[in-house]
Amino acid sequence: MSSFNGDVFKGLRITQLDDSDDDNVEAPMDPINVDEQFDDDDEEDDEDSEPVILGFVESPKFEWSSLRQLFPNLAGGVPAWLDPVNLPTGKSILCDLCEEPLQFVLQLYAPLTDKESTFHRTLFLFMCPSMSCLLRDQHEQWKRAPEKVMRSVKVFRCQLPRVNPFYSSEAPKHDGTDKPLGHGAPLCSWCGTWKGDKVCSGCKNARYCSQKHQSLHWRVSHKTECQQLRAVTESSGSGVVDNGVSLTQKHKVASKSLWKEFVMINVDESEYDTEMSEDDEAAKPLVPVREVNDDMKSLMKEYEGDADKQIWVSFQQRVDKAPEQVLRYCRSSGAKPLWPMASGRVSKSEVPNCKSCGGPRCFEFQVMPQLLYFFGAQNERESLDWATIVVYTCENSCDSSVSYNEEFVWAQLYSQTT
Repeated sequence: MSSFNGDVFKGLRITQLDDSDDDNVEAPMDPINVDEQFDDDDEEDDEDSEPVILGFVESPKFEWSSLRQLFPNLAGGVPAWLDPVNLPTGKSILCDLCEEPLQFVLQLYAPLTDKESTFHRTLFLFMCPSMSCLLRDQHEQWKRAPEKVMRSVKVFRCQLPRVNPFYSSEAPKHDGTDKPLGHGAPLCSWCGTWKGDKVCSGCKNARYCSQKHQSLHWRVSHKTECQQLRAVTESSGSGVVDNGVSLTQKHKVASKSLWKEFVMINVDESEYDTEMSEDDEAAKPLVPVREVNDDMKSLMKEYEGDADKQIWVSFQQRVDKAPEQVLRYCRSSGAKPLWPMASGRVSKSEVPNCKSCGGPRCFEFQVMPQLLYFFGAQNERESLDWATIVVYTCENSCDSSVSYNEEFVWAQLYSQTT
């Protein structure tokens, strides 16, 4: 086995999987190179001055594509925890408004090269699937640093050095044979997301993160399964049924309400620029760039005085380069989100400092509303919806005594829903 090439994992890159002659081998996804692409000294307001990496989703090629030992970039399904043992617990895993366990949205593998402790680094985004909770969350945000923060959207940052108890220091082969150094904490049998620290008193096998998920599983299928498992236990004379998960298999969950699982790939936004050489007839866009720009200028003039509509036109013009993008990534001191609206935004000065070190946070990525389409969200009034979800993380990506540090999320909702 070759030694680990650190350059392969410099920052997050959610790259397109290369086609391989061997159908059993999956090409590894490169991480996004945070340190080399972005200049932290660039403080210009021009969003175009900062290179942006776009994230797209596709179905996983193999069942093992989303295993934690491959440091995957995922959307939907269940998380592949970086530290598989010391998971978030207690109230941090709950929606602060309805007190139900949060649902997994996505995770990004985004290591940094400036210090050893961030050799592996992953960000995990969760939210409550209830639109009513998200609306209440929005009103909590408007309070601007309330005494007791009530959130339905949360993000956690986890990081590990190259030498750690969970993974080899060598690069994974991405051929289905990679294994971590050991098992992680048992997960909830219903959601497969949070630590299953509650055990079914009947079969002593099923585990749950909450009473709510235990009740749901019991009503849906576990009432019958529990009796069967108890019968097996009694006949074998053992007190425990071995129902563990192999290190090369995914944890199966009972819930059918999780969002569909995808892996994420990435492309530099600059690759979607429509300006082509005049002599490159085949590469020219169907509609000349000048005509598109003239149309946009006309709309901007028409919407003069309406800040929301003007910003929406500008936002749409930028997004239309790659309409299926579900994520925009750009971690640098000068990076800013691409806001769809003027109202409901947060300024950099209003982003709270890191809870762990007290230092400033910087913009790192934003989630686009297109993700809801891939998750199969319904176009109904009560369905989950957002304009964009923006994530700010500790500028120093500080170390702390806990494995999962909660960072700051700002959810911008469409005006008509607020």
